[in-house]
Amino acid sequence: LSQVQERNSIIGDNYLWPHVIPYVLDDSLEMNAKGLILKAFEQYRLKTCIDFKPWAGEQNYISVFKGSGCWSSVGNRQEGLQQLSIGANCDRIGTIQHEFMHALGFWHEQSRSDRDDYVSIIWDRIQAGKDHNFNKYDDKTSDSLNVPYDYTSVMHYSQNAFRNGTEPTIVTNIPDFMDVIGQRMDFSDYDLQKLNRLYNCSSSLSFMDTCSFELENICGMIQSSDDNSDWQRLSRVPAGPNTDHTNMGECEDSGYFMHFNTSAGAEGSTAILESRIMYPKRGFQCLQFYFYNSGHEGDRLYVGVREYTSAHPNGTLRFIEEIKGSPETYWQLHHVSLNVTNKFRVVFQGVRGGGLSNGGLSIDDINLSETHCPHHVWHIRNFTHLLNTSPAGSEGKIYSPPFYSSKGYAFQVSLYVNGTVDNPFNLAMYWHLISGANDDQLQWPCAWQQGTMILLDQHPDIRHRMSNQRSITTDPLQLSDSSSSTYFWDRPDKVGSAAVFPNGTAFRRGPGSGTNGFLTHQRLRSRNFIKEDGVYILLTMEDISHLLSTQPSVSPTVMNTTSANTKPTATTTPSEVPSLCPNNPCENDGVCVLVDRVPVCRCPAGDNWWYMGQKCERKGTTQENTIIAVSSTITVFVVMLIVTITTALCLKRKYSQGKKHGGSPRLEV
Repeated sequence: LSQVQERNSIIGDNYLWPHVIPYVLDDSLEMNAKGLILKAFEQYRLKTCIDFKPWAGEQNYISVFKGSGCWSSVGNRQEGLQQLSIGANCDRIGTIQHEFMHALGFWHEQSRSDRDDYVSIIWDRIQAGKDHNFNKYDDKTSDSLNVPYDYTSVMHYSQNAFRNGTEPTIVTNIPDFMDVIGQRMDFSDYDLQKLNRLYNCSSSLSFMDTCSFELENICGMIQSSDDNSDWQRLSRVPAGPNTDHTNMGECEDSGYFMHFNTSAGAEGSTAILESRIMYPKRGFQCLQFYFYNSGHEGDRLYVGVREYTSAHPNGTLRFIEEIKGSPETYWQLHHVSLNVTNKFRVVFQGVRGGGLSNGGLSIDDINLSETHCPHHVWHIRNFTHLLNTSPAGSEGKIYSPPFYSSKGYAFQVSLYVNGTVDNPFNLAMYWHLISGANDDQLQWPCAWQQGTMILLDQHPDIRHRMSNQRSITTDPLQLSDSSSSTYFWDRPDKVGSAAVFPNGTAFRRGPGSGTNGFLTHQRLRSRNFIKEDGVYILLTMEDISHLLSTQPSVSPTVMNTTSANTKPTATTTPSEVPSLCPNNPCENDGVCVLVDRVPVCRCPAGDNWWYMGQKCERKGTTQENTIIAVSSTITVFVVMLIVTITTALCLKRKYSQGKKHGGSPRLEV
C-alpha cells in the first residue's frame, strides 16, 4: 500500500489492527450497550476473521465508553488508548458494528471517491458542524478495494442524516434506493467483502458449515452403513414438501432437500445421514435447520453427534435431541445446542414409526456455527394476511406464547404488525415480564437480564443474513415514570395488568419495553424475513450482571469520582466477574461459577424446559403456548444467587494513558 496522504486514512498498513483487537468496556457504558457490544463481536467472529479480547496491557487498544453520541476515529491511530463512543440511543447492534468498522479502517460509504456517480449531497441541508461526516476522499486516501458502490452498506448514512430541517441531506441518483440507504440491521455482503479483503480473511472464525443441498455432493455428507434405509436428495414429495425451503420453488432446475421416506419399510426402519468431520475450537455449537414432517406422528428424527477421540477412534454416537409431533404442511425451524469439544460429525437419524405414512421426514438449509442457540422461537404464520388486515395501534397487536428464561423469569413479546398509531408502517416490538410459577423465589425488581428479539432473515446461508434485532435490559432501579415510586421491572403481580391466555388461564402482564420503530415495512420486504408466508422471531433472555464492572485488572489507577452519566444510587460496590469453580458440583450440564468466592450453579435451559435448584437437580417444563406453571398447584423452585445490584457504579476507574482524541476527526452516527 502507498504512503498515507491524509490522517485517518485506511491506506497504510500501520492503520490496520491485529486480527485480535484488545478492548475495554468502560463503566460509563449503559448495561444494555455492554451486552450488545459483545453480541456485535459475535457477528464479526461469525462473518470475518476479526476477533476481540479484553485488554491485557497491549500497547494499542479500543476503549468503548458512553460519550456524546455514536462515533469513532478511522483505523488504528497507534496512540495507545483509542476511544469509541456508544452513547445514549446508540445501543443497536448495527450501530455498534458501524462504529467498529470505522475503527477497523473504513470511512462512510458516501465518502468514497466515486460517490457523486451514485448520490448527491445537499450541503445546505446539513446541520452546522456536521459537514465532515459527508467529506469525500480521493482514491489516494481511501481504497474501495474494487468493490461496487453499496447502497445497502451498514456504513451508508440514511437520506435524513444530520438534516437541519425536513428535507433529505442525501439523494440517491437512482430513486429506488432512497429508502434503502441507512440500514443498521447487519453487514451487507459488500461490507464483508471489503473487510475480509482489507484484513486478508480467507475464512471466518465461528462459522463451521452450511448446506442447502443444491449440489449433488450434498456438502460432503455421507449415508451411514449402520442403517437399513437411505436419505434421498429430492425437489418435491407428493405428500409434501412441494418445494425446498431454499428457493421455495421460485427457480427452475434447482431447489433440493434431503428426504427419508417413511411410507415404505417396516416399523423401526432407520436412515442415517452424517456430515463431514468438523473440528471445533470453542466448545459450543449451534445447529440450525428446517424440518418438514409429511409422515406419521410416530415417525422420529434424532439429532446427535459422532465424536472421535483417541480412546474411541471410530467415533461414539450420542443423540442430543428427539424431534417428533404431528405432520404439518410447512417447514419448521429447529435449533440444537451441541457443545462438542472433540472432532465430530453431525448425525441425522430418521426412524419409521408404526402408523400409516404417505410421506416422510425432510431437512433443508442446515447451518452450523460455534455460537449460542437462541432460547426460544416464535413462528408467526399467515403473516401477509396480518399485514394486510391488522390496524395500526393496539387493535393490531399480537402476543407471543409465554416463555421462561434460564433464571426462571416468565415473559412475552408483543408485536404491532402495522405499527403504533403515531408510527404506522413499521413493526413495533416490546418485551414484557409476566407472572410465572417461580416468582416467589426470584429477585424483584428483576435485575440485569437482557432480552433480545431477532427477526430472522431466512437466507439459507447464515453468513449472508441481515437479521434485525433489538435488546432491552432490566434495570432494577428504573421507575415506571418520573412521578412514580414503583419499579418498571418489579413483579408482574404488583405492577402488571390482568390478562388471559387463549386457554383461559389468567395471569398478570408487566409493562412493555422496546421500540415503535423495530423495522420499516419497506425493509421487511427487502430481505427473506417473510418466507412461506411466515416469520420467525428468535428470543433469548440472559443474565448480564457480570458486566456491571468491566474495568481491566491491569488498569493502574482508580479515581474516586462519579461519572456525570451515572444514575443516583446507593453506595454498593459491584461484584467481580464470576470465575469457574475448581470442582463442578452442578448436575445436568450446569456450569459452576464463583460469585463472591461462593460456588453458584448456572443451570441450562431449552425452548420449553429448564433446570433449577442449588445443583441444577430439578427440571421444569412448559407445554405448547401454555404456562401450566402459572397454576398454584405447581411448586417449582428456582434457587439461585443473582448478584444483587441496587446501585450503579460509584467508583470509576481511569487509565494512566489519558483519553485524548489526538485531534483526529470523529465520524458519527
